[in-house]
Amino acid sequence: MTAATQNKSLIWTEIDYEREGKQVGYLHLPHSVTRSAYGTIAIPIAVIRNGEGPTVFLMAGNHGDEYEGQIVLTGLIRSLEPGQIRGRVIVMPAANLPAAMDGARVSPIDGGNLNRAFPGDPEGSPTFAIAHYINTTLYPMADYHHDLHSGGSSLDYLPFCSARLGPDEELNRKALAALHAFGAPLSFVWAYSPDNRLAAASAIANGVVALGGEFGGCGRVSIGGVKMVERGVRNLLAHAGVLRDWTIQHDGPTRLVELRDKDYYVYAPEPGLFEPFCELGETVKKGQPCGQVLFPDNPARDPVLCHFKRDALLVCKRHPGRVLRGDCVAHLATDRAR
Repeated sequence: MTAATQNKSLIWTEIDYEREGKQVGYLHLPHSVTRSAYGTIAIPIAVIRNGEGPTVFLMAGNHGDEYEGQIVLTGLIRSLEPGQIRGRVIVMPAANLPAAMDGARVSPIDGGNLNRAFPGDPEGSPTFAIAHYINTTLYPMADYHHDLHSGGSSLDYLPFCSARLGPDEELNRKALAALHAFGAPLSFVWAYSPDNRLAAASAIANGVVALGGEFGGCGRVSIGGVKMVERGVRNLLAHAGVLRDWTIQHDGPTRLVELRDKDYYVYAPEPGLFEPFCELGETVKKGQPCGQVLFPDNPARDPVLCHFKRDALLVCKRHPGRVLRGDCVAHLATDRAR
């Protein structure tokens, strides 16, 4: 097998990325199982194009239990028309479709977490094949990319738009400009993120200006998060020079924060029932108890405390009460100079 054959995706589509106008169709991933020997997984995709201009690739459903982005991008596909734009908009509202249909973080088919599957594998399981197609076909077309997330079933977040920093300072500058244009009240910079399996890491490696964000959590739909994404996505499209006749809208200045190291995270020290002591949005102190793990099955045992390791803003906390040792129960952010 040649290297070219090894790198070629098995995914096919009726979509023509160069065609003018609006197309709504599917990426067809071959998936042979007992109930369907020659079947495919049909992953929805839309392309809206009007002449020459930048390409913005919008994606949701990277994790299937994160809903604000899926709602907004599903609506955007119906509402956005070619005459409203200059350039091209590519939209995937349910990127890991099996996970999205299951309402789960990972695919029920292969247990794959799409946001830990990049750069992907064309001959791998479905999640890795999807990651490979995004990385080798869609990212090379894109100038801007927004991967829309929330806390899913296990985390709750203060809603924010985010950018992840890479080695290219000019790309970082453009990402921070796009982050401010999105216009969230809270803007978050992932200054510490060593995991290269993320979608954003592959987008950055392709030279794409990449944004993310956490717009809710607890496995529910945040009305405020949906409204923030609806406006913010249009702000981004306008900032990129794609959306016509849209004035970028902000309610006020954004607060810019960052996560710089692993000590911003707090993990459960023991399995048990976690009792949190702080609410999202609180300013906490180094050494302050974050919460405690209790043992209802052994009530005579003393609770085990866990503590914050720095002065910071609490932006994320665990939603379910039950924990295993090593579960993330909170993470922090500190103010960043502009």
